[in-house]
Amino acid sequence: MDLSINEFMNKIKVRNAHEPEFLQAVYEVAESVVPFSEKNPKYKINKILERMTEPERVIIFRVPWLNDKGGVEINRGFRVQMNSAIGPYKGGLRFHPSVTLSVLKFLAFEQVLKNSLTGLPMGGGKGGSDFDPKGKSDAEVMKFCQSFMTELYRHVGADVDVPAGDIGVGAREIGFLFGQYKRIKGEFTGVLTGKGNEWGGSLIRPEATGYGVVYFVQEMLKARGDVLKGKTVVVSGSGNVAQYTVEKCIEEGAKVVTLSDSEGFIYDPEGIDTAKLRFVMELKNTQRGRIKEYAEKFGCEFFPGQKPWGIKCDIAFPNATQNELDDTDARVLIDNGCICVAEGANMPSTPEAIQVFEQAKILYAPGKAANAGGVAVSGLEMSQNSLRYSWGREKIDDKLKSIIQQIHESCVKYGTEEDGYVNYEKGANIAGFVKVADAMIAQGIV
Repeated sequence: MDLSINEFMNKIKVRNAHEPEFLQAVYEVAESVVPFSEKNPKYKINKILERMTEPERVIIFRVPWLNDKGGVEINRGFRVQMNSAIGPYKGGLRFHPSVTLSVLKFLAFEQVLKNSLTGLPMGGGKGGSDFDPKGKSDAEVMKFCQSFMTELYRHVGADVDVPAGDIGVGAREIGFLFGQYKRIKGEFTGVLTGKGNEWGGSLIRPEATGYGVVYFVQEMLKARGDVLKGKTVVVSGSGNVAQYTVEKCIEEGAKVVTLSDSEGFIYDPEGIDTAKLRFVMELKNTQRGRIKEYAEKFGCEFFPGQKPWGIKCDIAFPNATQNELDDTDARVLIDNGCICVAEGANMPSTPEAIQVFEQAKILYAPGKAANAGGVAVSGLEMSQNSLRYSWGREKIDDKLKSIIQQIHESCVKYGTEEDGYVNYEKGANIAGFVKVADAMIAQGIV
């Protein structure tokens, strides 16, 4: 490790002990940004990275609610307001038992750079709770969301902090949260994104992250004179991002052969077609079932307790959760002929896996660049709310493609190495950092 990076990380570790996910995210960025700051002293003198790794504000609160039996339940709520140098805090709410302050700080820190890359005026934040919506009735979810927003409303607003959905927070949860905010504040404003189309939402918001990661892959392949059509693709996860990644891959002529959830993965060598995808969407979005039911219905193999990285493929989309792909998985992918890995999830590849990808000189797209489509369309939803106007599907999709192309260009600008290889991780980190850093310098020591 470079001495200056080591010195920086030692300081961060002292201030953020017992936060492994956050430390991992910071180290991944520091590897690129610390050497860049050494060559550009204004960032070092102003201690920009040190300031960016310290949240502007962290809110932690109790969330009491009544279950269907009349019993009292207690959860913990969080909102990490990381950086507002280029706009209001923007980032999702995650409801999942794995939610901790470390997880949310890592997500908020990544969100700052991701939002910067979109070119839209959005700062970075993240929030959520250790509440698990799985197995809860609609009434229980509503009671929890109302209690959660009864505290959170004091800290958010259309020009202050605009949360969205994330894992465990879909259309149902956004609706309950928005309804409670409107009830308390007595106003109809764009305080949340991911709303229903009938009440201020944006077209293609559900599709945006999945579509965006495919668009980014197409840009990378195009830069190498290649195309997505005809490629074999493995996808992890089976939620929103995975579903729309599959949909766009099918549309572009690729063959997707896997999906997964926490119980294992399915392998369909014939490929997941549109009809099979509709089954998955009904299964996961409405019935809240398990992916193994796909294998039972369509007669393919289910691998319990495993991840899909051993399946031979051209392109891999880790779309499930953080650190789901390690260096052993990375080597297996490369040995099996994988030429591209693009992250639909946040930080799904371990640092060791990323090192394997970059040493092999394959195309590797980090989440902050590849999955920025979701927050990009959330930003467009904010614009539409401000205008009190709704754009058509084609216009929003065109804007999404344009933003992804711009992100790709920024990564190439800052990530191209002497041998011509584009280090997209380095490019995304520096490009995202520069915009925020320049704004922070302009605004003084705040």
